[in-house]
Amino acid sequence: MSEPAPLSAPFLSVIVPFFNEAENAEKLVDEVTTVLGDYRGMWELLCVDDGSDDGTAERLERKAATAPERIRVLRLRRNFGQTAALQAGIDASRGELIATLDGDLQNDPADLPRMVDELLERDLDLLTGWRRNRQDGYLLRLLPSKIANALIRRVTGVRIRDYGCGTKVFRGEVLRRIRLFGEMHRFIPVWIAGVTAPARIGETPVNHRPRTGGRSKYGLSRAFRVLPDLLAVFFFLRYRARPGHFFGSIGIAFGLIGTAIMAWLLIAKLGFGQDIGDRPLLLFGVLALVFSIQFLTTGVLAELLARTYFDSPRAPSYLLAPGSETPERPGKRPSGTGAPSDTRDA
Repeated sequence: MSEPAPLSAPFLSVIVPFFNEAENAEKLVDEVTTVLGDYRGMWELLCVDDGSDDGTAERLERKAATAPERIRVLRLRRNFGQTAALQAGIDASRGELIATLDGDLQNDPADLPRMVDELLERDLDLLTGWRRNRQDGYLLRLLPSKIANALIRRVTGVRIRDYGCGTKVFRGEVLRRIRLFGEMHRFIPVWIAGVTAPARIGETPVNHRPRTGGRSKYGLSRAFRVLPDLLAVFFFLRYRARPGHFFGSIGIAFGLIGTAIMAWLLIAKLGFGQDIGDRPLLLFGVLALVFSIQFLTTGVLAELLARTYFDSPRAPSYLLAPGSETPERPGKRPSGTGAPSDTRDA
């Protein structure tokens, strides 16, 4: 027999990044406020306008004016990208739990209360959605997504079936320990796995709806960006604090190959009197030794940069537009304006 539901729930912050979603912005705000109307605890909706030029920000601000205690709008100075927009919302959030949605109305806000309850019942740090019945075109969206998800699972070892789903619920204290940059929003479960046990990351089926308004910002070209992003994720997870090991291992391998080649050629020259000046193997051996020196010195430089990185404050990956500065969480230094943040990278 299950235990009765608690009388109150943790403070929930819902973050939604928008970029040129004027047709969907107001509808999404209405859906979220309706769904959370019966939420047992305090909640807030953070709408992050990522430099839209179609009137999205103005529509969001009109909605925020009707419930300023619940709805907050952050306007970025230009289009920094979805990852930076999410980071801006995370920095401004005040909730013990943080939920995210995409701004295109394809994610269903009705899933949020159930996901919050499930995260608490299963004692998870992250519960991510799985779009089991995804409403997207197969060739341009579904097939590249399946390939990318399988590749990410293989390389990272984090067994999530749908990395691209925007519907997620986090424990705020865990999410705030990572910093998002570049286009790393699709790898959030991997970053979370760097600061918590993989067993505390769960997945649950969620509703997915067809796009009814606006234009998709995703295309086939994004599928090709997964490979360099995945390489970066692999490097940062395994060698972020010791980059010298990564470059040094490659340098040593080239050094051993080059040394073996040059030793063989030396024996051939001195022991057998063979002419080695016109052998391609000589050029390859010299190049291998040069590569070895380059990778070893790169490893030393990378170690110096890593030490500098860990010892210095980091600037955020976005800038807020004038008037978008919001009250900070207690004990947190200002962020988004060039000031150092108290969060730590994963």
